[in-house]
Amino acid sequence: MSVIQPQRPLQQFFRSGPMPCPYLPGRVERKLFTRLIGPYASEVNSTLSRAGFRRSHDIVYRPVCPNCQACTPVRVPVNQFTPSRSQRRVVTLNQDVTMAERPAYATSEQFRLFSQYQNSRHGESDMARMAMGDFVAMVDEGRADTGLLEARDADGRLVGCMLTDRLADGYSAVYSFYDATQDRRSLGTHMILGLIERARQVGLPYVYLGYYIADSRKMAYKARFHPLEALGPTGWRRLTETTPAPAPP
Repeated sequence: MSVIQPQRPLQQFFRSGPMPCPYLPGRVERKLFTRLIGPYASEVNSTLSRAGFRRSHDIVYRPVCPNCQACTPVRVPVNQFTPSRSQRRVVTLNQDVTMAERPAYATSEQFRLFSQYQNSRHGESDMARMAMGDFVAMVDEGRADTGLLEARDADGRLVGCMLTDRLADGYSAVYSFYDATQDRRSLGTHMILGLIERARQVGLPYVYLGYYIADSRKMAYKARFHPLEALGPTGWRRLTETTPAPAPP
């Protein structure tokens, strides 16, 4: 007697309509996306992350913008990464900061820090207008082996937080925010360094950082994490070996 195993449902993909690009003024973006739901969410998230997709809430997307290839998926190969001199200084400046991974449950303490960060750094964005319920949805929706990496100072005060997904071959840094009044600490860099070290400790080979955009100040910082791999037409290669096609003027 044979047993018929239920088939995995097909993953449906959609394409968004044109919208203003949030990173390059005057450009128009379109996205290929799918929803991250059901028992296969973690597997789908891992597979699509390797293919250059990015998660936001329960949506996994990749830009498919006409005539523009400025968004380049990048990841850090953990075992090849060595912090630069400036990154070592960041670690020294934050010797009093401890980092711990927590379950992905939003707290009012995190939301206060999130709001302060948005108002300070991205006051014109839609995220600056998010209420507590919106923040809870950002953390809760689309979970796929998701956790929160919290950074606290010597007094136990929350100074940084990063939403992360554990993938089959690494961690994905989904979104981070921090105390923007402490610029000298470079807390954003410190949290990425902490995630790279965490991946090293558990034997995961990559940390996915999302999209690198050379002409966007918000996204170009990722190139400072050497070596950095970028996804191009022939697969993942060192960023210096993968030159994104220039965007139209």
